[in-house]
Amino acid sequence: MKKYVARPLLALLLTLAALSAHAADEIYEGFQYARLETPVETAPSAAGKVEVVELFWYGCGHCYTFEPHLQAWLKRKPEHVEFIRVPAIFNSNQWRLHARAYYTAEVLGIVEKIHAPMFDALHQQKRLLNTEQQLAAFFAGFGIEEKKFLDTFKSFAVDVKVNRAERLTQRYGISGVPSMVVAGKYRTDGPMAQSYQGLLDVVDHLVAKERAATTTANGKN
Repeated sequence: MKKYVARPLLALLLTLAALSAHAADEIYEGFQYARLETPVETAPSAAGKVEVVELFWYGCGHCYTFEPHLQAWLKRKPEHVEFIRVPAIFNSNQWRLHARAYYTAEVLGIVEKIHAPMFDALHQQKRLLNTEQQLAAFFAGFGIEEKKFLDTFKSFAVDVKVNRAERLTQRYGISGVPSMVVAGKYRTDGPMAQSYQGLLDVVDHLVAKERAATTTANGKN
């Protein structure tokens, strides 16, 4: 009798476990991602594509750990995805300083040269990059003379980019980094997605969702 009862019970437990695992694989609004209350206009470069924005901070250990996962995703992302990095800026001079460093590199055309090394300098080498002078010395290692760095760092072009990044940080409504925003409509992050890979799985889901919606809309026009 005990064996007869145990087998159905075991079968029931296995079924419930399978259903639970299946549910964990599903992606739902309000759980793994949130819809922005007010959509944010996407960048001109994203016209005809699905924009994916990563918000990060060089001083963030989670962003540093996430970076290899993101780099692997960038190698396989669909061609119709326009990826954009935005250095998040909360109410902190250090966040603003690092954002200014990122955009200085962007204006100078060396983002891909300094991006990973700056993460490494801060998190592996424990290097201090908290002042203009320390950042100038870091950029010098990539062939940028101090005067050129400082002129760019304090330029109007960088001011505009930094101010925009601060506005986007607020408009996206993020509470931490790394966070990702798809099509200016959907926001997700590590805690919501429950893992770094999960975060990218959610992004893939949202990219496909937006691509399908756009294709359907265009087909009706």
